Amino acid sequence: MTAPALTAVTLADAPGRPLLVVGPSLGTSAETLWGRCAAELSGRFHVVGWDLPGHGRTPAAAEPFTVADLAAAVARLVDRPRFAYAGVSVGGAVGLRLLLDAPERVESAVLLCAGARIGEPAFWRVRAAEVRRHGTSMLREGSVQRWFAAGFADREPATADALLGVLAAADPEGYAAVCEALAGFDVRDRLGDITAPVLAVAGAEDVVTPPESAAGLARGVRNGRQVTLDGVAHQAPAESPARVAALIREHLESPGMSTRRAVLGDAHVDRAVAGTTAFTADFQDLITRYAWGEIWTRPGLDRRSRSLITLTALVALGHTEEFAMHVRAARTNGLTADEISELLLQTAIYCGVPAANTAFRIAQRVLADLDEETP
Repeated sequence: MTAPALTAVTLADAPGRPLLVVGPSLGTSAETLWGRCAAELSGRFHVVGWDLPGHGRTPAAAEPFTVADLAAAVARLVDRPRFAYAGVSVGGAVGLRLLLDAPERVESAVLLCAGARIGEPAFWRVRAAEVRRHGTSMLREGSVQRWFAAGFADREPATADALLGVLAAADPEGYAAVCEALAGFDVRDRLGDITAPVLAVAGAEDVVTPPESAAGLARGVRNGRQVTLDGVAHQAPAESPARVAALIREHLESPGMSTRRAVLGDAHVDRAVAGTTAFTADFQDLITRYAWGEIWTRPGLDRRSRSLITLTALVALGHTEEFAMHVRAARTNGLTADEISELLLQTAIYCGVPAANTAFRIAQRVLADLDEETP
């Protein structure tokens, strides 16, 4: 078997932002399933989805494939060394294979309405045979009951009809091939090998992958957590886009990342994240978790005080590049230009005049730039 060729679709266009790759469930497309949720994430992530073979924009595959083959195809599709991932149902299964087969690529994952095994192999083989004989339109009525929480299709008919329309338009052979891939998918005995943070999201009304499936994922991986959404069944990003987007933001941006952004600014952090490689990834994780997640979030000192301490230490050690960055951060944390000047006068006595002279020159430039940026 060979990895099929998948088609990517950009759902939130922000190339300088961290990359989030999202995967669809069987019978849907990335755009219809994730579109509204991606809009909620557009201020923070560059969101790219992919379509299953025979679904949406991806043509049916010429040969059979496995879930592992789909994961390999997604890894090949993504042009950044590391990315975050979120997937629904079979899209979640692909996420598990990515976490197992390409752990150096996936920073963190949100697996929705998924499990380490989804359904019974015999069920998927029968479903594949039925769809080959009768097409995917036969699945519409049952999908309304399986996909959506009670009353959702009546409350939001446009969303439900769009998803069901993709199901009806899906290539029968493509749909059947995904069924056969799911029949062979079972990674229950390998969950303990997954080290990246995993959030398992369940729909309280999901009969396909009930909350117990998400609980098994959260327990099985080394760093897992489960959330169950009330009033949601099997298509969580479409049924509750705002809640799913909030969970994704919370999971992918640790307290350390939130603090780092608040102090240094989105532009700086986005550049650092975008420039992360496999070689530097562990270092970026280290400073986010320990410097920003452990030290800067402690309650013993406010951020103004921490900025004063940090600027002093950077002057003393001659870390001029970091110093310029933290002059900006100090202004964000409420220090005035006069207070920064007073600090630098103090460092002239205790750290040395040459060090303070360099610091004054850098600070003056940064403060002038900030004044120009202020409307």
